[in-house]
Amino acid sequence: MRKKVVAGNWKCNTTLQEGVELAKAVNKLVTEKGAADVVVVLGTPFTHIASVVDAVDTNRIGVASQNCAAEPKGAFTGEVSAAMVKSTGAKYVILGHSERREYYGETSEILNKKLALALENGLTPIYCCGEPLEIRNAGTQADYVINQLKETVFQLSEEDFGKLIIAYEPIWAIGTGVTATTEQAQEMHKAIRDAIAEKFGKQVADDTSLLYGGSCNAKNANDLFANPDVDGGLIGGASLKPDDFIQIINAY
Repeated sequence: MRKKVVAGNWKCNTTLQEGVELAKAVNKLVTEKGAADVVVVLGTPFTHIASVVDAVDTNRIGVASQNCAAEPKGAFTGEVSAAMVKSTGAKYVILGHSERREYYGETSEILNKKLALALENGLTPIYCCGEPLEIRNAGTQADYVINQLKETVFQLSEEDFGKLIIAYEPIWAIGTGVTATTEQAQEMHKAIRDAIAEKFGKQVADDTSLLYGGSCNAKNANDLFANPDVDGGLIGGASLKPDDFIQIINAY
C-alpha cells in the first residue's frame, strides 16, 4: 500500500544555524500535531544534513539530500557522493529536480548514474519529473513527462523501481505562485500511474507514492491531496515556514 509523503525542499536557503532551528521547530510540531500516517521528509542543503539528523526524531522525520554526485568518489572537486550522503544519516535523496536539469544541465544519462549510486547506497530517491510552460501550452505534457520516466527510472528493475518516490512538478508552477488546478494535477498523476502500470504492472503502480510539487501551500494542499492519485507533496517555500508546513502535513 502506498504511503502519504510530505517532503520539504529547502533549496539554497538557511544558514546551518537557521536550518537547525527550523528543523527543531518542525520536529516539535510534527511530534505534537503531525498526522501519524504521513511520512515527513526534510530536504536540506548538504552542509545541514548531519546536524538536522541530530536535531529531529528520525523515527518520525526523514532527512534528504537535495542531490548527489554521479560518480562514487574521486577527483570531482565540490561534489558530494551518495556514500557521503548516506554517512550523514540521511535516508532520502532528491534527484532530477527541474532546477538541476535546467541550471546545471543534468541529463537522463547523468540521472541514471545518480539513481544507481543512490540505490546502491540504500538511499530512497525522490525522483522529479515535469514539463515546462511551452510543453503544457502545446498539450503534450503527458508524453513529455512519461518520456522522462522511460529514459530513466523505467530502466530500473521492478524491485529497484519499487523503492522510489516520484514527484511530479509542473515547472511553470514552481516559484511562480501559479498552481496546477486540482484537475490538472490529477490528470498528470493518473497518466504517470497508468504508465507505471503499463511498464511494471498494476500492483507496482498502486504501491508507488506520487507527489505533487508546484507551489503547493497551506491553502491549496487539502484540495490537491484530495485527488485519488496525489499521495502528498514536494514542498518548496512553504517548507521554510513551520506553521504552514504542519498544515500541509495534516492536509488529508
